[in-house]
This record gives sequence, structure tokens and C-alpha cells, in this order.
Amino acid sequence: MARNKGNSETYVRPIRRLLIGVMLLCFIGLFILWRIDSPRVERLRAGLVDKVVPSFEWALVPVTKTIGMIENFQSYQRLYDQNQELRNELRQMQAWKEAALQLEQKNAKLLDLNKVRIDPRYTYVTGVVMADSGSPFRQSVLLNVGARDGIMDGWATMDGIGLVGRISGVGQNTARVILLTDSNSRLPVTIQPSGQRAILSGDNSIRPSLDFIETPELVRPGDRVISSGDGGVFPPGILIGQVAKGPDRRLRVILAADYERMDYLRVLRTHQSERITDPGALIIPEREDPQLEIDGVEDTDQSAEAENG
Repeated sequence: MARNKGNSETYVRPIRRLLIGVMLLCFIGLFILWRIDSPRVERLRAGLVDKVVPSFEWALVPVTKTIGMIENFQSYQRLYDQNQELRNELRQMQAWKEAALQLEQKNAKLLDLNKVRIDPRYTYVTGVVMADSGSPFRQSVLLNVGARDGIMDGWATMDGIGLVGRISGVGQNTARVILLTDSNSRLPVTIQPSGQRAILSGDNSIRPSLDFIETPELVRPGDRVISSGDGGVFPPGILIGQVAKGPDRRLRVILAADYERMDYLRVLRTHQSERITDPGALIIPEREDPQLEIDGVEDTDQSAEAENG
């Protein structure tokens, strides 16, 4: 076996060298043939190309397919880039659309504020809602108007439809509004058309309850609830909402103000009510000597009897 292997290697190497030499000579000959500048050689080259090249079409198929794949890949890459650009433009358009919708909503709210009819005696300041307390035990919002705008504690606030709450805490540039739904909120109201008086009590729910109604039998679901103006804290006649009966069978109020989307609030400049500055004037002064008062009464009675006699 080892001898046969050695003999085969002895014959293969010379044949391999011979083939390599022949191929090199052919390549050199072709190179020289293509480099010779002669009319005869040119005709020979043309005839050789006409005979050889058509028979090599099968060999050019992979090359053409590869070139087509490269072109298709480039076209796909261009399509992908265009698709990405369109996606980015679509995202930008969606952002602009969202901004336009927000501006439209804010514009509608401002138009609603301008359409609200209030007592001409009251002026107002419109503020932007900056923050919400977000606490389940405290219902309040923060406005960007304060003492610099003349805001004072106790002034009523409303949105484009109805009453929202009152100012409770004023800073130089901000003011806090306690909403009607807060558990610390108590508001005297009038129920129409029966004219019943009641107290709107906040309980941290979206529908505050009606307490201390004069005649509950005269109140029906759907009746309008407005501020009564009792106590001089809130202006009278401001819309609050409608009466509804809750699951607990208590009378509650469906607020007219949109508490879900409060962007702007109107603060009414309420005229200050008359204040009592001298509480001592309401107290009857005490007598120094009660016996003198009794004697004085007896002398008066005796003089009256003498005149009658």
C-alpha cells in the first residue's frame, strides 16, 4: 500500500506542474493577444469573443443574479430609509396634533369662561390651575394668581359652567382653592324651584351631600342648586349643579363644574360684607348696685299711684 501511494504521488506532481505551466502560458498568450494593436489581431479577438462569450452565458448567470440582488438590496435600503423618515414625520405630526387638540380644548374652555354671565357688580381674575393636591382626604388645587393680583381669602372660584370652590390660602404669586367636594367645605345653597335652603357638605366624593334641608319632601331629583349668598361669603345665584338621590338614599348634588378637566378657574372679586368691630356694643352694661335699681323702681311706682289718685 505504501509503495502504490508513493508511485501515485510520483506521477501526480509532474502532471500538476505541467497543467499549471500550460494554464500560465495560455493566460500569458491571452494577455499578449489582447495587448497587440493590429487589425488582424483585432479581427481575431472579435471572432474569438463571438464564438466563446455566447457559450459562457450560463457562467454569467451567478454574476447577473448577484448584481440584481445587490441592486434590490440597495432599493430595499432606500425604501427602509424612506419608511423611517415617514415614521418620524408621522410621530411629529401626532405630537403636533396632540398639541393642537390641547390648544383647542383650552381655547374652548376660555370661550366658555367668556360666555358665562355673572352679576355685573363682580369682577374676576382668571388663573391657570398649576397643581392638584391629589390627596383622598383633601380636595384642593393651586392657581397661579395671588396677592399681587389682589386675591383674598374666601373669594369664590368657578369654571366655565358652575361654582368650583373658594380661596383658602393666598401667597404672593399663588392661591389655593378648596373645592366643594372637600370635607371641610360647607356652603349655604338654595334649591329651585321650591326655594328650599340647605347646606352643601363636601365629603371627598364627586357628589357632595345636601344637609339641613328645610322641607325635604319638596325637593326632587333634577332641581337646580345655586348659591344662596347667606353669610356673605359666596355671591348669590351662582349655579352649583342638580339634585340627585345617591345609593345611600341621601340627596346629593351632581356638580355642574367639570372637575376632571380644570385648566382655568375664574376668581370672583367679592365685595366685603360689613364687619362688626365693636362687639362690646352688643352686651348690656351691668348695674353697679342692684338695690338702687330696685329702690328706683319702687319710687317710680309710688309716684305713678299718687298721680292716679
